[in-house]
Amino acid sequence: MKKIISFLLCLTLVLSLCPPRESRAAGEWPENVSIEAEGGIVIDASTGAILYGKNIHTPYYPASITKILTALIVLENCSLDEMVTFSHNAVYNVEAGSTSAGLDEGDVLSVRDCLYAMLLKSANEAANALAEHTGGSIEGFADMMNAKAKELGCEDSHFANPSGLNNEDHYTSAYDMALIGRAALQNETFMKIDSTLYYDLPVTKRNPEGGRIYPGHKMLKKNMPEYYEGCIGGKTGYTSLAGNTLVTFAERNGTRLVSVILNGHQSHYRDTKALLDFGFENFQTVKASDFDKTFTPVSNDMIIAGLPAAELSGLQLDPAGALTLPLSCDPASVTSRLTYDLAENAPSEAIARIDYMWGDRNVGSAYLTMNTIDAGSAPIPAEMLAEIQDITLQAESGAEPSSAAAQPERAPFYIPPIVFIALGIAILLAALFAVFVAIRSYQEKKEAEARMRRRQKRMSRMGDGVSAADIDLEMERRRNYYTSRRSHRRNRRRP
Repeated sequence: MKKIISFLLCLTLVLSLCPPRESRAAGEWPENVSIEAEGGIVIDASTGAILYGKNIHTPYYPASITKILTALIVLENCSLDEMVTFSHNAVYNVEAGSTSAGLDEGDVLSVRDCLYAMLLKSANEAANALAEHTGGSIEGFADMMNAKAKELGCEDSHFANPSGLNNEDHYTSAYDMALIGRAALQNETFMKIDSTLYYDLPVTKRNPEGGRIYPGHKMLKKNMPEYYEGCIGGKTGYTSLAGNTLVTFAERNGTRLVSVILNGHQSHYRDTKALLDFGFENFQTVKASDFDKTFTPVSNDMIIAGLPAAELSGLQLDPAGALTLPLSCDPASVTSRLTYDLAENAPSEAIARIDYMWGDRNVGSAYLTMNTIDAGSAPIPAEMLAEIQDITLQAESGAEPSSAAAQPERAPFYIPPIVFIALGIAILLAALFAVFVAIRSYQEKKEAEARMRRRQKRMSRMGDGVSAADIDLEMERRRNYYTSRRSHRRNRRRP
């Protein structure tokens, strides 16, 4: 318990010494894009940051992009090898003329086959069959869909069926679909299926030789004029009420984007291209641990609250944390704030979360994590974290903390980049000078050794009894002789 309390005091001290970043002028967020559809959005999948949006919280009918949520729920609750039997209701409880994979009542396919049929072919009977298999009924599966949407943070949506066919109680918003798309993008099995360029379905009643299916998303196909370099998946949709809808996933240079188009008017591919181009041309994804150096491991030779820091693991940012910043961003314009309100899916070692802001925009977050204090320590109790939160808030507000670890607020220390450049040049010049001196010393040493060897050879040739002074006189006489001869020759050559 003493170590836990000491750790809390240590954390309070670190946080009080690192006040929130002061913001410079945030500048203008890029907005050089427009779309024809009624609703649309593009977000950075790594951070959830909204790069551009139009009517992002307005409800619209989603049509078949609904099947992204259907697939995500099936993958979380079923094995790919489970067998699905198609009921009469699954096959015939669809609108006349709606998309089908030619499956019939009594057909038996694996969950894997049904997912490919639903995502690539947009087969409505496959969506119904998967819903009945997973949720017991279409109505039961709709309840699962609404629960999952709420879990993902959707607030503008209500789902009534797994396919997206027309229903007044079936609607969503561009923002909610972006959240659903972001979750699907993080599911490896979903992306493997969704990015497939063709798939062979097994033998069925209506297709005794099986059948090959292809994705409906034209941006995936290199032979189509709508092909988009970097597109890695997505889902199309259309009904008479919904108009054209489209969700697209794309990746370039380590940045992953999710775009959503709702109630498009035959402009859904053109609008999507505009959104993706805007995102890739104006923004970058930065790892929080590379951007924010505030929370670094405490030095081992420090003693805080009576406990050596060596006994505590270093505070650090979760490597998965990231920020989305405009390419022309001044890093100093980003502000940060600390919160202890952690989501259920937060890492087990997380003790707080840092949110990064560009003006009023949330551009990313990262968890502040720690390792276990020692092998025998118990987890930090919730009441302890509440206590440290109160102490930290007092420190940030300027109030006098009751803890003995309270420290006076310090202004942030800023070192201009030119200082580091000048220091680097100085170090480089010093290194070059040291190399020059070392080479020169080595050359002089070798020359001295060579002279000594020549001197010893001369002494041995001249015999015993010859002193060093005699050799020096003889060498001086020879130098004078050679010098006079060269001078005499030069004089003879002159006219």
